[in-house]
Amino acid sequence: MTKSRKARAKAAAAGKAGAAGRIGVIDIGSNTIRLVVYEVPARLPFPLFNEKAQCELGRGLNESGRLYPKGVEAAFRALGRFIPLAHAMGVERLELVATAAVREAADGARFAAEIERRFSHPVDVIDGAKEAQLAALGVLSGVPDADGILGDLGGGSLDLVALDKGSFGATATLPLGHLRLSQAGGGRGKTADLVASHLETAPWLKEGRGRDLYAGGGAWRSVARVFLHQLDWPLHVIDNFAVDGAEAGRLLDVVAHQSAGSVGRMSFVSRRRLEALPLAALVLEKLIAMVRPARLVFSGFGMREGRMLECLPKDMRHQDPLIAGCLGHAERNGRFSAHGEEILAWMAPLFDDDSPRHARLRLAACLVSDIAWSVHPDYRPENAFHRVLRLPFAGLTHNDRAWLALAIYARYGGIVGDPLVAPVLPLVGEAAQAAAVTTGLALLLAHTLSGGAPGLLGQTRLRRTKDDLVLALPKDDAIFQSEAIERRLAQLAKTAGLKARIATGD
Repeated sequence: MTKSRKARAKAAAAGKAGAAGRIGVIDIGSNTIRLVVYEVPARLPFPLFNEKAQCELGRGLNESGRLYPKGVEAAFRALGRFIPLAHAMGVERLELVATAAVREAADGARFAAEIERRFSHPVDVIDGAKEAQLAALGVLSGVPDADGILGDLGGGSLDLVALDKGSFGATATLPLGHLRLSQAGGGRGKTADLVASHLETAPWLKEGRGRDLYAGGGAWRSVARVFLHQLDWPLHVIDNFAVDGAEAGRLLDVVAHQSAGSVGRMSFVSRRRLEALPLAALVLEKLIAMVRPARLVFSGFGMREGRMLECLPKDMRHQDPLIAGCLGHAERNGRFSAHGEEILAWMAPLFDDDSPRHARLRLAACLVSDIAWSVHPDYRPENAFHRVLRLPFAGLTHNDRAWLALAIYARYGGIVGDPLVAPVLPLVGEAAQAAAVTTGLALLLAHTLSGGAPGLLGQTRLRRTKDDLVLALPKDDAIFQSEAIERRLAQLAKTAGLKARIATGD
């Protein structure tokens, strides 16, 4: 064994030693090849690594019927990096999935066989229906009750799926990938007619009218970045970014008609995506015109996440993605064992009329309430606010993210009037702001009482009366005697419009 191979083998052994179970998915698409590695402990997986290579396997496919020769060589180079890298990371199950270009090219089967020969890994060349279903499964992992139409735009095809409150029905795969359209020629008018004619072959799309349209795929995520910029949106997170359907149509018309010079100045979109941007906007514009959605919702999830979910036990697939993500984060990064349920039960008397949505967010806040423990105290509020606002977890709308970040900001003593949080406050709403701050101050008191350690809160109890917020403590127990406890109880009570009172031996 050569020295480099020995080094790789050693790295792979180290990766496996640290992996509680990892799944890797290599997506061999018409435009790019991407490796994503997921941590798979006892909870919904967390992405550990994500890298893509621009190969353009589908370039020229319309004319030649074959894979782009330079793209094939680029693909072998990318796989020569991705496959051993995944093994070095301790990936126990590596899935290689090929989509439109490979399944349609005359030499696609030979290309897949050559990958297996070179790298000893089989390639699953999936059909259009399977690709669409996997995209839907990925989107539903982040929005379990999604209802309407999903469109996932790749380089070679547009996959469409009907969604019905968490389940999926009819599917279609149309030859409308942005790479394919860029080679069709004929100008914008002819391309628009081509897109419209293909969409008409899926008449069931009109059944989604008045519901939501979910948009996935890298090219449409670039469109989302343009929207965020145009709207001066306070949160630059693409997943679950939602725009009113009529407003989306107006914005798309602007994007689709951008000049080459204007497109080139969009520094917030990667250079490789700029070329596809007008075509991606055109396809989305035509789809919106047909579906007439209430909202356009961008998704950060798709086929790769769907394939990963297929590898999991059924009970894990149906976990709440937000709660699973927060619990996994607490277990990996907290000072003590996760005890979010204990904190949630302790603060429950403050929220008698809680909605299911805010109860879920409150549990998430309890689970990540120790997120900034290792940061210098002077920077904890700011650090916690930004980290929670940008958590890489599914199952959060932008409103939810802002609410959760505001709660954790208050937990670390942040002031709502601070300019730091002002941009996201409109996402939360005035009434919800009060609930978020109350949650944060309750967390601050809970961590003061317990030092963050599990078990101690159960010895105390919060009780709310008409005028008072009562903290019941064990009699003569010195562990709960603290000026800081009294001060933070008073602060919490004031926020709730109550007077603070401590009762011992109650």
